[in-house]
Amino acid sequence: MSDKSTRTYDSILELLPSADNPTPIVRIQRIGGFKRAKVYAKLEWYNPFGSVKDRVAANLVRDATERGEHLENLVEPTSGNTGIGLAMLSNANNYRFSATLSKAIPVEKRTALRLFGTDLVELDDDLCPMPGQPEGAMAKAAELAQRPGWTELNQYSNPANPEAHYRTTGPEIWRQTGGGVTHFVASLGTCGTITGTGRFLKEKNPDVKVIGVHPTEGHDIPGVRSRRALALADFFKPEEYDDIIEIGDDEAYELCRRLNVEESLIAGPSSGLALAGALQAIPDDEGVVAVVIFPDNAFKYSSSFRRHLPGLFPADEAEQSAPVNPFASTLAAAFDLAQVGPDVIDADEAKRLLDSGVPIVDVRTPDEVEQVHIDGSVPLPLSELAEGETQGLPADHAQEVVTICSAGRRSLYALLLLKAQGYQNVKSVDGGMGAWITAGLPIAIL
Repeated sequence: MSDKSTRTYDSILELLPSADNPTPIVRIQRIGGFKRAKVYAKLEWYNPFGSVKDRVAANLVRDATERGEHLENLVEPTSGNTGIGLAMLSNANNYRFSATLSKAIPVEKRTALRLFGTDLVELDDDLCPMPGQPEGAMAKAAELAQRPGWTELNQYSNPANPEAHYRTTGPEIWRQTGGGVTHFVASLGTCGTITGTGRFLKEKNPDVKVIGVHPTEGHDIPGVRSRRALALADFFKPEEYDDIIEIGDDEAYELCRRLNVEESLIAGPSSGLALAGALQAIPDDEGVVAVVIFPDNAFKYSSSFRRHLPGLFPADEAEQSAPVNPFASTLAAAFDLAQVGPDVIDADEAKRLLDSGVPIVDVRTPDEVEQVHIDGSVPLPLSELAEGETQGLPADHAQEVVTICSAGRRSLYALLLLKAQGYQNVKSVDGGMGAWITAGLPIAIL
């Protein structure tokens, strides 16, 4: 028989958090030099499967079940942690589970998913899956979910994601601080944590400051999104937050290292990111009680630490093994160089060129273009362009052309394809439609 007072349970699922069974908060004692303010880390690796995403995974399943949906086989796009939570919940409920994710996700997470019984589909995608990429994790999961007996719960658009934090994280923090919380800080990925928790806390006290922290463009922190990528996130609600802070990889990883050494907290890189933002935003004043979400621990990121904290590793250990296909690495290096080359422009420059008569070629899929597009742009899916289709493009190959996609990756492939077909002056929009929307430039919605 279960007994919480002695931590005796009949099922691992009884360790899922609630106001009566919260993950702990621990005061930051050394980092930041706070003398008057109290800053607490909420240690989400105390969830039964190791991360803050256990809350989301459990609520996705609960919500679907209570709505009468018959769950048998689940498929989910993930950057790792939600997949791990859903894998273990699937094991507990005798579901089959498949995850689609980026090959850039740390090998430790991908190994764990396989160990936990996941059918893994690895793809070329961003660390945090992006909507609208036909070659990406979201599109693949949607495709696999069309099979008979399969369901995609979809953390990226399912309101049960922020609801998980409204139901659990917010009430826990309110109770743990005796209603005294003044600041809440979370890193930004799907934005379920900040939006759900923030709504609960502001209902309790509208003066609570809700602060979001995101990485710089081109970051290497799994599970979080840059500001441009956030523009495409369904639960990114900047109007509900009091501040949004950007932190670079170097600062996040160094603070992660310090948390482990100086505070004895086995925090992962997104914890360092969140705390770095908190140190900028939280005043050292009497009465300040801040809670910062620490999403997971350090053990799934050793390969990331080798890249960003090389001083911790002897030179021979830090060396990467030779790639299986050196030619593929050469192509990847060429693509990386193109990303920072002179042919990549920002959204404002693209708008200026459009106004001057330069065509913008939208290489997204027809479904994506139907949802939102730039008025006057030329729709030409990347798949058709790769087959040699150039309908709608200028006959004069010397004329300037701009390519755009959802986040700036497919448009860069389109740039290379067009140059291979003889177009001499092609530009790609950095950040794609996400950057265009973030810049407040006009769009058309059907």
